[in-house]
Amino acid sequence: MKNLLNQKQMRSADAFTIKNKEILSVDLMESASRAFVKAFLQEVPEKATSIAILCGKGNNGGDGLAIARILKDSGYSGVSVYLVNFSAKETEEYTINLKRLEDLWFPLTAVNTAADLPDLKEKVIIDAILGSGLNAVLEGPYLQLVESVNALNRQVIAVDVPTGFPAEGPLKKEGVYLKADLVICFQRPKINFFFPESVQALKRFTVVPIGLDEEFIQNCDSPYRLIEGPDLTGLVKPRAPFSHKGTYGHALIVAGQQQTMGAALLSAHACLHAGAGLTTLSIPESGLTALNTRLPEVMYLDRADLIPEKTNKFSAIAAGPGLGTAEGSIAILQGLLKLKVPLILDADALNMMGDKPELLKQLSSGSVLTPHMKEFDHLFGDHDSWWERLETAREKALELGCVIVLKNQYTFIIDLTGKVTVNTTGNAGMAQGGMGDVLTGLIASFAAQGYTANEAACIACYLHGKAGDELAETQVSISASDLTGRVSKTLKGLIK
Repeated sequence: MKNLLNQKQMRSADAFTIKNKEILSVDLMESASRAFVKAFLQEVPEKATSIAILCGKGNNGGDGLAIARILKDSGYSGVSVYLVNFSAKETEEYTINLKRLEDLWFPLTAVNTAADLPDLKEKVIIDAILGSGLNAVLEGPYLQLVESVNALNRQVIAVDVPTGFPAEGPLKKEGVYLKADLVICFQRPKINFFFPESVQALKRFTVVPIGLDEEFIQNCDSPYRLIEGPDLTGLVKPRAPFSHKGTYGHALIVAGQQQTMGAALLSAHACLHAGAGLTTLSIPESGLTALNTRLPEVMYLDRADLIPEKTNKFSAIAAGPGLGTAEGSIAILQGLLKLKVPLILDADALNMMGDKPELLKQLSSGSVLTPHMKEFDHLFGDHDSWWERLETAREKALELGCVIVLKNQYTFIIDLTGKVTVNTTGNAGMAQGGMGDVLTGLIASFAAQGYTANEAACIACYLHGKAGDELAETQVSISASDLTGRVSKTLKGLIK
């Protein structure tokens, strides 16, 4: 898995690369700028496009100056550069790249105050004003400049990070950022790109390699990492010859009420398609007709049989989807907790724990909690930002000895040591009811097959989103049933 670094660590990676590859800092900047332009060519292929590049006096501005020269050399004829001179200091790399442009008689426009910014007519604006070094809210002329550019409503492409947007740490509600349609980011995405608040600053991002030492980056001590397809190809086990249903475990899912039987069926269906050898569903007796009609492969367990003598044969137990929060449901959850085995808990099981915090203390080590934002705050208290929410998740995973799957567009899987794996698969077409029920079934299936709690959560989250991404190639919206039907095909693609 790829390490995600904070900005201090990224600067160390720059320094290490410069020292050990025996290159100059300005040459590393040249490499980054060329990588930016390569990605820019894909985004803005028409070379007659007019482009305004706003350059501050730091290294981000130095990137912008180098990008201007490279774009000109690449055939872009309408490139204009605006020098944002709000700081008295300039970096050495900025000075070198400015001299290179001046030697080419490149036209440059000075912006000494926010009022000096001319009425930009260019179709595309490249933001190279401040970069990732900022750790305070924008104010003064920078704030005025950013508000002026945002008001233009042009296509904006940011170099590495939008101006004003911090790479990590809590995103302040009063923060103002230069709004980018695209961020072309160097070597690694910023941690804050994965939080919902990032929509205030960017619509999407892409990452380009710039030649930093990957071994150094991977050896950095970081609690954050990205999961990608290749990480799973060696982890997901193929179906072995002479194996049988007992080889792949027996999952129990406790879910559903008379009015919410669909949630139970979706979870069980997903569990089947992800490869559990046996799946048993514990639902009210009123749901038996639906179960036998829809999922004849799934067995039934009466709610009265949720006792150790009847449940010790299961290799994984999940509970919560559509379970309800009435007294009867609370009794079911309390009974499951008394089994003293790891549980996979979602939806109403989490809501009941939020109502009765003492239940959290009864969790067995290795359990998996799968809350969305509201469920998480109900469990652990309100939070002002996603950064704070993630920090709490790290603390609680360590304290409770459990895996927390904090769901959103980018899902965070926090393991028992507090380390965070970021899953980037999934898309807006999946924003429909039942998706969480499917994810619960997937985690239960992989846990039943013998994967650790963290492995099961990582595989399930990646598979869940990847199946949705494949369906999104031909569909606008994706139902939970559509997704479940795709899971097995997508899983096949992860097996060597």
